[in-house]
Amino acid sequence: MIQPFHLAIPVQNLEKCRTFYRDILSCEEGRSSGNWVDFNFFGHQLVIHQKEDFKPERISNPVDGHDVPVPHFGVVLTWEDWHILADKLKASNTKFVIAPCIRFQGKVGEQATMFFNDPENNALEFKAFKDMSQLFAK
Repeated sequence: MIQPFHLAIPVQNLEKCRTFYRDILSCEEGRSSGNWVDFNFFGHQLVIHQKEDFKPERISNPVDGHDVPVPHFGVVLTWEDWHILADKLKASNTKFVIAPCIRFQGKVGEQATMFFNDPENNALEFKAFKDMSQLFAK
């Protein structure tokens, strides 16, 4: 069993982000207060903290012809769950930073990936490997 990670991120609009993580990403809400909310983020603990003057810095790194936002976080899903989430995000008119696509098709490490931002511009990447045994393959 993999131990869950804990990640806390800043947001300005707690309610808008609460709705996004709960309703768009289907994360179960846990404990909360007036200025933070815990979520079950695909088996991991994500906490959004309200920070009035938060302004994320826009940094990217060129990877395979895309400008990948840095920092970013997300989860490696099963192949099927990734496609279900991609379809759900498309149906909810999510604006993608990098639209759902397949990288390294037919090669070692073949993976599905997509990047998008939460309502406060925190960058997320969700990916899936065609063959999970290749997660750390060289």
